[in-house]
Amino acid sequence: MSRRIPPVKTLRLTQRQIFIIPSRVGAMFLLALTLMLLAAINYQNSLAYGLTFLLGSVFIVAILHTYLNLSGLILKSASAEPVFVGEHARFSVRLESERRAHEAIALGWPPDELLQFDVAPLSGSDAELAMPATKRGWLRPGRVRVESRFPLGILVAWSWVDLDLELLVYPRPIEGDLPLSSGLSDDATDLGMRAQGSGADDFQGLRAYQPSDSKRRLHWKAYSRGQGLLVKDFSELSGRDVCLDFNRLASDTETRLSLLCYWVLQLTERQQPFSMDLPGSHIAVNSGEQHCQQCLRALALYGLAGSARSASDE
Repeated sequence: MSRRIPPVKTLRLTQRQIFIIPSRVGAMFLLALTLMLLAAINYQNSLAYGLTFLLGSVFIVAILHTYLNLSGLILKSASAEPVFVGEHARFSVRLESERRAHEAIALGWPPDELLQFDVAPLSGSDAELAMPATKRGWLRPGRVRVESRFPLGILVAWSWVDLDLELLVYPRPIEGDLPLSSGLSDDATDLGMRAQGSGADDFQGLRAYQPSDSKRRLHWKAYSRGQGLLVKDFSELSGRDVCLDFNRLASDTETRLSLLCYWVLQLTERQQPFSMDLPGSHIAVNSGEQHCQQCLRALALYGLAGSARSASDE
């Protein structure tokens, strides 16, 4: 299978990649033909012979049409957005046709139910495949089954394609105490920080939405109650920058990463600069969405073999 269908982002199905066998209905059909043939031989009935050979020829022609419905189909994979543990990972696959239409094309990972799509001639169709993300790191679902039982359902043409699907799974955010670096005590925090206008630390209340406000700070519950678009207003703290420290937490590794993940999201939402310390690595003080993604990526790949690959990709 690896030699016939190596991992690629774009694949056109040809005779080399397509396999075809009778379906369960097709096996019953062949059994019925065998019984009809035995009856025709036993009773020397010409009409039974003719009906048996006619249905047998339909089966032979169905082999060609079932194969052609899958042959020439082009499959392309797209980049997938990261998710958190416990969410569903969603992979996008585009189906395209070079010439003929492709009817009732099924995609998915057995034993789960396959999704069906129709592809018009010289057109395309977008498929979204989902699977649960149960652990952090790189999620690589492997080969996808693509099959067709069109037009009669008595045969199934199928293939196992490897579209090099992958996405990054972040730790599940867990709310907890702020793990400040050991170099910044709580007393020092209280003495060295003060409220300073419309910034990003202490929650002050709600105010009317302005076009320059971050969408992350929208208060959707107030909007659902018909109070209009409101945003959460915070007061900025000046002084020492916050440093999220892995070693300041006393739980197991996965719980520590989940707590850090929660505070990375919270501080990013508040637009407050912060740094992060992990054993063997340090992410400098910064803010913004790109800094958030860098921290979440480091948390997702911490202690995993895939972290080496991620560093080379960046």
